[in-house]
Amino acid sequence: MEQKLPNTGAIIGLSIASILLCWCYGVLGLLLAIVALVLASKTTKVYNANPENYSDIGSVKTGKILAIIGLVLNILFMAFIAWFIITIVGLDALQDEELMRERVEEYMSNR
Repeated sequence: MEQKLPNTGAIIGLSIASILLCWCYGVLGLLLAIVALVLASKTTKVYNANPENYSDIGSVKTGKILAIIGLVLNILFMAFIAWFIITIVGLDALQDEELMRERVEEYMSNR
């Protein structure tokens, strides 16, 4: 009798959450994507040990693909934030809140 693989729902849920939360500076979504990938790896090992006992490997693969997408989106968003701080705001403005505000307002008004 085939049973469902453990953590399948958690893998998909964490993967989807990592995609949705990539706008939270990339950090929270990045953590969720990494956890989903670790769970998917462990679950795949369980399946490979006894493939005849389990079903739903397709769901685990889907969750793994979604986690990879979430990981890439979060890394890209973190890179964008770093680029924005370095090129638009400037590293010297990180110490001075007023200067940072002025530079961001100047950037926004020029757009």
